[in-house]
Amino acid sequence: MTIEFFMKQCINIAKESGKDIPVGCLIVKDEQIISSAYNKREALNAVSSHAEILALESAAKKLNNWRLDGCDLYVTLEPCPMCAWAILNSRIQNVYFGAYDTKYGSFGSVLNLLELSSFKSNIFGGIMEDECRNLILEYFKNIRK
Repeated sequence: MTIEFFMKQCINIAKESGKDIPVGCLIVKDEQIISSAYNKREALNAVSSHAEILALESAAKKLNNWRLDGCDLYVTLEPCPMCAWAILNSRIQNVYFGAYDTKYGSFGSVLNLLELSSFKSNIFGGIMEDECRNLILEYFKNIRK
């Protein structure tokens, strides 16, 4: 399976977010999806219910280990500081994100938390960037009507 295959899955997951900003996330180990999530801040009325945090927690439960060594994370939007730090602390091997977040992006756009971490994930941005950015642009266009 390819990076694009997994990112397409993230895009489909993001579309399920309802009233939340459409962000979809997957965690993959050995080419198998072990967890997936979309933003649920509005649905759960919980500030930390970002797609990445929910996917990390689900993967940790499934693997019975908070250390997600050998796992890759795919997400439609560059992670914010909270999510980026959780990703680094979980020891995710590779991070693939779609759209850059010029307001809160923490893997290079605004901040680069990788510089502060003793664990170094491999970060790859701009995967299917147009498709991922359009999800968010459409969302904000619709709520401003």
